Amino acid sequence: MASVYEYPVDGFTPTAEDVASVEAWFARYDDLAMKVDGEAMADMAMFPLNEVTDDSAGNGFAEQVTREEYVRQMAETMGAPGEVSMESVRKPIFLSKNLVFVVTDAVMTYGGQSHIARYGDLLVKKDGEWVFQTMVQGGWGDMRKAARQGA
Repeated sequence: MASVYEYPVDGFTPTAEDVASVEAWFARYDDLAMKVDGEAMADMAMFPLNEVTDDSAGNGFAEQVTREEYVRQMAETMGAPGEVSMESVRKPIFLSKNLVFVVTDAVMTYGGQSHIARYGDLLVKKDGEWVFQTMVQGGWGDMRKAARQGA
């Protein structure tokens, strides 16, 4: 007997084209990220954007950010074009035809050092196009709290 977790509630099963559309979205986003084009990256989002993380004390932290805050964050964390390289493996988990949560395992290299990261993004369809609405990655809570306090 199949588990209820094997089938989405609405009966949607993604096609190869559905998966390819998500892969194409990320290829475009990754290209913009490597160019550090925060404005164009922001064009691919639905604001206010939800960001979820945790801090060094083990507490979850979530906030909504505006387009302006997101662009500033990207400028602060991405460095100059060409300073960061990234290799990613992604697993899209379709919740419905118009909602997909994508788990990414990545190796980011900057300053001659490689760092392993795992993060997730919730993409939603808006006017027939994918946009990201929620970003989830551990370890950013201390920095985000300090930014909120003006430190």
